Amino acid sequence: MERYHVIQEKNPREIVLLKAFPCVWGKCTFCDYTEDNSRDEDEMRFLNSRVLSMVTGEKGVLEVINSGSCFELPKSTLKDIKDTIDKKKIQRLFFESHWIYRHRLNEMRELMGIPITYKIGVESFDNEFREKVLNKHADFKSPEEVAEYFDSPCIMVGIAGQTKKMIERDIELLKRHFKLGTVNVFTDNSTAIKRDPELVTWFAVEYAWLRDDPSVEVLFENTDFGVGD
Repeated sequence: MERYHVIQEKNPREIVLLKAFPCVWGKCTFCDYTEDNSRDEDEMRFLNSRVLSMVTGEKGVLEVINSGSCFELPKSTLKDIKDTIDKKKIQRLFFESHWIYRHRLNEMRELMGIPITYKIGVESFDNEFREKVLNKHADFKSPEEVAEYFDSPCIMVGIAGQTKKMIERDIELLKRHFKLGTVNVFTDNSTAIKRDPELVTWFAVEYAWLRDDPSVEVLFENTDFGVGD
């Protein structure tokens, strides 16, 4: 499992994949990332401390991810992140959070003391697909509502049951309402949700221009950020 990497292309930054307590929701039908969760705080503290010790501060920007939300990281790890920010002179932090925590985002801003860019796994702005198929448990009704709290939505494409029109609308809304975003191409995993190869092929051709868009990162593989397995 790779847990540290330096992203050199769009939005250059260091990125770390840490362990955390189980996801507060943990019922998304497409997600098996929760297998990286833990309840052993000593194990998490040791592992996360080791990973954070690899941060150099060379980009001045750090992204911290885990298989859930930043609010599920152990308190000891949050302290280690703050210490790393101070020692390595990190100027901006990327965190990810579930919609459930939207009213608590300022807690982390106050704790870390630097600007935080908050990502959120939207998956789709199509409310019925997001809630009834993906079971995301994020009951916002519009991208404007998401933008009130979060800076950078993650959109998922290439899922069986999606349509081209849904993807076109999702990307159009992403570009219209947000300065940053990520598009994840779905990869088959241990869940019952399946990839639509034809839709992926269409997306790769139709949206090839996103590769040159500095505001949108496209991940064709789960490990394209250099972490995970």
